[in-house]
Amino acid sequence: MSEATTPALGRPRADLDETVFAATLRSVQELGYAGATMDRIAAAAGVAKTTLYRRWPSKGVLVTECLAHTFGRPPAPGTDWLPSTDPREAYPAAIRWVARKIGEPGVGAAFAGVFTDAISDPPLRELLLHRLQDPYQAALQQALGEPSDRFLLHVDVIAGTLLHRLGIRGAPMAEADVEGLISLILRDVP
Repeated sequence: MSEATTPALGRPRADLDETVFAATLRSVQELGYAGATMDRIAAAAGVAKTTLYRRWPSKGVLVTECLAHTFGRPPAPGTDWLPSTDPREAYPAAIRWVARKIGEPGVGAAFAGVFTDAISDPPLRELLLHRLQDPYQAALQQALGEPSDRFLLHVDVIAGTLLHRLGIRGAPMAEADVEGLISLILRDVP
């Protein structure tokens, strides 16, 4: 066969990523973060465990990439969750968006689990910082003109509160409580 007629082997990367990321979130939702092993995720995705390890060297790396994919690209002004560059309008939209995302099946538990793993895994902590926090921080700070220290405190309060509620109650925050969180954050926004 010539090179032009050689069939491609395996699935295209984007299709495989979609399949594995969906299986990751399903596995975390059904089994908890600890129970969602690479073996179980591979089985749920219908791929060999070696396929996972070729792309993601650990469950923490896989989950981080899954979360980055789930959250998508950082927002630009004029999008659903960054409708304005006015912090008093943008924060409420962003908080509601993040609360909905964390409430999606498997997402909050994946976040909480990978954060816990990162406590004793400095390379994973760096990956979380560079794949999740840094891109969003840069985009939001640029759009909102917020100072870094205040913005990071807001991120800690928002994410910590949403994940704490999910972990303690086993369910995402109720809409009224999300609105209370928004009010709390807006007290610190000029």
